[in-house]
Amino acid sequence: MDLSARTLLIIEDDEGLQSQFKWHFDGLATTLVTTSTVQEALTLVRQYQPRVIIQDLGLPPDAEGVSEGFRCIAAVLSIAPRSKIIVLTGKDEHRNALKAISLGAFDFYLKPLDTDRLDHVVERAFHLAQLEWENRQSLDASEPLPGLITANPQMRNICRMIDKIAQSKITATLLGESGTGKEVLARAIHSQSADRDRPFVAINCAAVPENLIESELFGYEKGSFTGASTSNIGKIEQAMGGTLFLDEIGDMPLALQAKVLRFLQERMIERVGGRKEIRIDLRVVCATNKNLQQMVQAGTFRADLFYRICEIVIDIPPLRERGNDPILIAHHILKRYCQEVAVKPMVFSYDALQAIGHYSWPGNIREVENRIKRAVVLAENTLIQAADLALQAPTRKPLAINIKEARKNAEVEAIHSALALSQRNISSAAKLLGVTRPTLYDLLKKYNLFIDHS
Repeated sequence: MDLSARTLLIIEDDEGLQSQFKWHFDGLATTLVTTSTVQEALTLVRQYQPRVIIQDLGLPPDAEGVSEGFRCIAAVLSIAPRSKIIVLTGKDEHRNALKAISLGAFDFYLKPLDTDRLDHVVERAFHLAQLEWENRQSLDASEPLPGLITANPQMRNICRMIDKIAQSKITATLLGESGTGKEVLARAIHSQSADRDRPFVAINCAAVPENLIESELFGYEKGSFTGASTSNIGKIEQAMGGTLFLDEIGDMPLALQAKVLRFLQERMIERVGGRKEIRIDLRVVCATNKNLQQMVQAGTFRADLFYRICEIVIDIPPLRERGNDPILIAHHILKRYCQEVAVKPMVFSYDALQAIGHYSWPGNIREVENRIKRAVVLAENTLIQAADLALQAPTRKPLAINIKEARKNAEVEAIHSALALSQRNISSAAKLLGVTRPTLYDLLKKYNLFIDHS
């Protein structure tokens, strides 16, 4: 569904308020529908799939209570779980408003009605709906390689490099912080190659004790050391014909580096305690989060091995430098994890998306996964808040008391958001804002806003 068609549904049994809403929101929404009953509301939800809904809690036949209002929220979200419901309630009914949020409502607004302030809440709802929709659209085309979710141009270039590397058996080294997806890219090289049906064997050089790593890699013959009661092939032989992934090669003991260098140069190995040379045919991919050039200068990594494994080097940017990728990846992981643990589909709140987009993610993708698993377990309902992720939403500007100032702030914020979402395209931004291009130009001039088209 194209969210440039900003559909707004108003569920309100007060005819006077209905008329006021229809008049006030006529320019804000491209499609505006109203109703006073729950049953008709559900029909309209199925027909229009509204992105934003303004709903009174007191609906017939329980106009003086809240039972029908709560029933309406639950029923609407079962049909259209991504719709943003803004609940209208009296100033003395704060507890009911919070219960509505726990049922999945997006936000609440306390009467008496101030349409200028309500405008700001509705704009936030439309903005979030648009953002989620664009993220889902991006997600549909954001897996250029198996297991890799990205819309970032730099990562897309890396994917093109991976495709080319996969067509040869050149030794490639992946450099990047912990959790940036080095093994995912290594597996992608293997899966895109002609040897995809052969083994992919990984060994973490930092995880194997120094006195065992040689036998783990090269294998050993019977009787070569105490406890070697049988011969055993190592990771290199296990990967024959396929791909050997040497993860965290920067942690490989210096004494073993010479033997690995010989293997890479001659494609021959000898098992520990053996005398027979074994010819090896495979692809080697290495990875590390260390600065190998500095290690070479410090004498902790062999220069000749460095040049041998770095026939092609791929620098993987950290997640904080990948634009909107954290949000794309978060959506993907959330969907996958909900399916794994068999819970109802969950969505992120506006504050959660803001927090995900602003957080620096020092643990990269691994941290995203951990926080989302935590949130799925701890969330009170199907709406994940920033607090569920143990993240803090960006601090909002204090609310301006002056109505004129509040409207100006809301309009400037909406303009900035629309320009960002449309990549500074005036026509698209005007459509998102529900105004004409000349009107948007007038607003840009009015607020002295400059557009950088670079």
